[in-house]
Amino acid sequence: MKYYIIAGERSGDLHASNLVRALLRLRPATRFRGFGGDAMKEAGVEVVIHYDRLAFMGFEAVLNFYKIARYMAACKRDIRAYAPDALILVDYGGFNRQMATFGKKHEIPVFYYIPPKVWAWRQSRAWQLKRTVTRMFVILPFEKDFFGKYDMPVAYVGNPVLDAIRAFQPDPFFGEKVPIPNGRPLVALLPGSRKMELQRMVPLMAEVAKKYPDVHFGVAAVRNLPSTLYAPLHGNANVFFVFDATYDLLTRAHAAIVTSGTATLETALFKVPQVVVYKAGWIEYAIARRVVKVPFISLVNLIAGKLVVQELIQDQADAHHVGHELGQLLAAGNYRDKMKDAYNELYDTLNVGSASENTARLIEDYWRNREGATPL
Repeated sequence: MKYYIIAGERSGDLHASNLVRALLRLRPATRFRGFGGDAMKEAGVEVVIHYDRLAFMGFEAVLNFYKIARYMAACKRDIRAYAPDALILVDYGGFNRQMATFGKKHEIPVFYYIPPKVWAWRQSRAWQLKRTVTRMFVILPFEKDFFGKYDMPVAYVGNPVLDAIRAFQPDPFFGEKVPIPNGRPLVALLPGSRKMELQRMVPLMAEVAKKYPDVHFGVAAVRNLPSTLYAPLHGNANVFFVFDATYDLLTRAHAAIVTSGTATLETALFKVPQVVVYKAGWIEYAIARRVVKVPFISLVNLIAGKLVVQELIQDQADAHHVGHELGQLLAAGNYRDKMKDAYNELYDTLNVGSASENTARLIEDYWRNREGATPL
């Protein structure tokens, strides 16, 4: 069996690598080639293009349209030359929707793991996915109902973030490696992993840190971005940086300030009270207000179907509002307790087994059914 697998971002690389390992456990001789990153390479994928050449967001993607188009053309040529039995697409909607269309055109089965969030905006794109995707594997419970309305072959497989957290082994020496004073609360700062996110969120987080000199702040930083992006936080005596150890940081944190995204769900699953912050460019925000079809921006609130964590967006994403919310999160009492109770409900909703194992088994079932054999 030969698969061509495509992931265009850091999180997709991780989830794709786990899926590859699960598929190899079912068919050890399976071969993989595609676009991805180091995690996929370690799992056994022959990576043609690294995702760091593809990770653009918002207007960055518009500005880099021709560069992305060149990579897309190269990907199509490579797929044709490799002649896979199927495409496996992991997240990265703008790029992978085009690859799904390409696969359909060339009669290659298309498996989409973590499909685009078309339920949030541009819902008409669900029709394109219906035409081009052979099997869809979703990681948010409400997505099954959404795509089911379009009569698509869709399965809810669980959430890979929960898989990663369950598999996580805390570093027993983490407390010795970072300056965490005893008796002082620790707040995790998760500003994101993209350049534009850091440009917008780091100055805000620095302002909040200055408002709480008696609180220690740990920054979940990434090494593949220029250190200058973290400059506003440098020099603050109550701020330290943690590289590639976000989960260790969350195991110690009393509260967190989190840029909207997957990190909101990770923080919730570590039972850390949080406030979600987000700023977009004004043009982006004006467009989003017109087209976004969901009431929340954080995965925590979307999955819960109610307001569990505060979302401070645009004008409200300032030091005054965020600082006030942080004060409530740090204070012992009902506010923190209610949030943690909601986190427990969230965990139960997502706890349906390993997402990668469930997806691999369903992919294998597809082939066995095609071959007329009894499914595993």
